[in-house]
Amino acid sequence: MSAKAANGASPARFRWKQRLELALISTLGHWLISLIGRTLRYEVSSEEGGVPAGEYPPDFVIGPFWHRCVIPATWYFRKRGIAVMTSQSYDGEYIARIIERFGFIAVRGSSSRGGSAALRGMNRALEEGHIAAFTIDGPRGPRYVAKFGPVALAKSSMAPILCFYLAVERPWILRSWDRMMIPRPFSKVHLRWARQIRLPQDADEAAMKACYDEMQAALERVRHAAVAELGEGAS
Repeated sequence: MSAKAANGASPARFRWKQRLELALISTLGHWLISLIGRTLRYEVSSEEGGVPAGEYPPDFVIGPFWHRCVIPATWYFRKRGIAVMTSQSYDGEYIARIIERFGFIAVRGSSSRGGSAALRGMNRALEEGHIAAFTIDGPRGPRYVAKFGPVALAKSSMAPILCFYLAVERPWILRSWDRMMIPRPFSKVHLRWARQIRLPQDADEAAMKACYDEMQAALERVRHAAVAELGEGAS
């Protein structure tokens, strides 16, 4: 499945200068993640009802995570054909180009632009056997406040929501809205899975709001648990 096939729309057109910048950023981003990623040491833990030790999550699942985890997540989940919703903005375009080099499927859209088409694309991805992932406080925050997309997708698809977080040992942290983490070479990364959240297809508005609250709580719970596993200096 290509990005275009995933949501039925081509990426936005950019000026020639932006196209050059996108080519440069995506090349450098791929190089940086590949260089650092090969040195990282990953640990994995899970809440009961999440992902059993030594196993990989099922294909029919929705995976929300915080935007700042993009770099360690990209390396860990590379070459698995995971569909990721990415913004139609300039920032979203270079992220899409980088993750596609690592074997992800970029589904264009966000809460502000192209959301309905992107959710349809994510639904198709699930039907075709791909995990559907969301950088859930993106594309521009606020940080650690989840968007509603995974809940809507869970209702339409009946796929469970499986939140996760990747804590990094003493990362470099950018001064961006999301406080993006860049792992230092040879550092530890701890991946923490939450227990699965299920929403029936006939869920009413109250049930969907309760599901959203549970997802928000799970995202924060696994973040704190993963950071605690690595101790002081982790983020």
